[in-house]
Amino acid sequence: MTRSVRSTHRIRRTARVAGAGAAALLALSACSSSSDTDTDSDSDSAVDSSSSPKLSGQVTVFAAASLKESFTTLGETFEKQHPGTEVTFNFAGSDTLAASITGGAPADVFASASPKTMATVTDAGAAAGTPATFVRNQLEIATLPGNPDHVSSLKDLTGSGLKVVLCDKTVPCGAAAQKALDASGLELTPVSYEQDVKAALTKVELKEADAAVVYKTDVKAAGDKVTGVDFPESAKAVNDYPITLLKDAPNTDAARAFIELVKSAEGQRVLTGAGFRTP
Repeated sequence: MTRSVRSTHRIRRTARVAGAGAAALLALSACSSSSDTDTDSDSDSAVDSSSSPKLSGQVTVFAAASLKESFTTLGETFEKQHPGTEVTFNFAGSDTLAASITGGAPADVFASASPKTMATVTDAGAAAGTPATFVRNQLEIATLPGNPDHVSSLKDLTGSGLKVVLCDKTVPCGAAAQKALDASGLELTPVSYEQDVKAALTKVELKEADAAVVYKTDVKAAGDKVTGVDFPESAKAVNDYPITLLKDAPNTDAARAFIELVKSAEGQRVLTGAGFRTP
């Protein structure tokens, strides 16, 4: 009996020691877990504090009319990437847009169809930094669907009886067309000069003109509403397209982010898909 009691006491003491050890281990584990959680929390706080501020608000982009389709797509992409932002566009002839900017119109970004019209903005001190060329564009003849007048060259546009439309010489597409005409030694009197390339193209789409000298990108965007005709002189009148942040931009951070999207690989895929050339 004595042995049995002693044995029982030893077992109970062993159990108490084991229980105390387990409790100690649990306490250490809890401390370790709490320490790890605190460390993770501190790490997360460090990441959060170093992250860039969330973009929000409206971004106003003044862009050449020929950028309408591609920039509209990029605007939608930007809004999806940055919920809480809204991209609004003013598409028009680059000279008109430049005059509006230098006249005090509020805008964040200016994308021009030529360095000359961009210079109007930079010379006035309205640009922040140096404009960057992001694409190039080349001229093409837009004719009625199926090219019923069999236009095959720039010279064909000078023939009698054809109603031809050009962009005004003050806008990039008009200046480029004139440069191409000068390079080929041709003179052309159009039935009208239009204020931007979309207006010139519309004349053909509505069959109010037989042909117009516009950009390749505009012919592509028109689809089967017109037929495009290449001409060699267009290689002598390729337009560079520069883009810049404006000095008094109301939403500088979002404006910079939109410009980066335009210049990014994703932006370039959209632009080249629309018919633009890389710089």
